[in-house]
Amino acid sequence: MATKIPKTTPLPNRTGGADSVVLERQPQRTRPPQMHHVVLLNDDFTPMEFVVLVLQEFFNKDREAATQIMLKIHLEGRGVCGVFPRDIAATKVDQVLDAARQAGHPLQCIHEPIE
Repeated sequence: MATKIPKTTPLPNRTGGADSVVLERQPQRTRPPQMHHVVLLNDDFTPMEFVVLVLQEFFNKDREAATQIMLKIHLEGRGVCGVFPRDIAATKVDQVLDAARQAGHPLQCIHEPIE
């Protein structure tokens, strides 16, 4: 069982003649992923303490930061909980909505692209 030596293709003429080909390597640049705000929306039924717990559990906020965000949500109607790539933001929204549903609260959470 003999193996054949693979054929090699000739290299382009590197002498700089008229028939030579110059190949330039162009670096590929990838854009960073588009970031999204995760936003909690105010309602009149979800307890403030539950909102603080959600911010601590799913967004790793300390008690003081979570309380400040909760007050912003309460006073302004909405508050940004974090900034993430789209897939992570969607996962955070699902986690918050599942926790609210299990606790019996109508808390709403959305994600919006940053423009």
